[in-house]
Amino acid sequence: MAKAILKKKVDVASTTLSEVKSYARKIWLAGLGAYTKVGQEGSEYFQELVKAGQSVEKKGKKVVTEQLEAANSQIDNVKSDVTSLRGKVEVQLDKVERAFDTRVASALNRIGIPSKHDVETLSAKLDELTALLERVARKH
Repeated sequence: MAKAILKKKVDVASTTLSEVKSYARKIWLAGLGAYTKVGQEGSEYFQELVKAGQSVEKKGKKVVTEQLEAANSQIDNVKSDVTSLRGKVEVQLDKVERAFDTRVASALNRIGIPSKHDVETLSAKLDELTALLERVARKH
């Protein structure tokens, strides 16, 4: 009876081992077949991938170019707006400066400090008087 149990166990083990060997051989053959197929069709597949990549690259460049042109257009618009705004700001600053100058001159005049114009007018009159005195002194 022990021989029968042992024989049964050996038969089951050898059947399992045989199945594993058979499955391992099939895996090996599948690997060889895949390698052969890749060797045969790999070049064609590679060329298809290159064409697909070129198409995607072309589309990508087009999108980048369009976006770059749109961004440059927006930059040009902003530059134009800034230039226009700069002109308006300069005009406003000139107005503020003139108003400030007028008020300062008015305040200085109220406390009795002569303006630049007053000093220039007085200087011109002094030059005329000096010239007149020199002519009178030469005659005498």
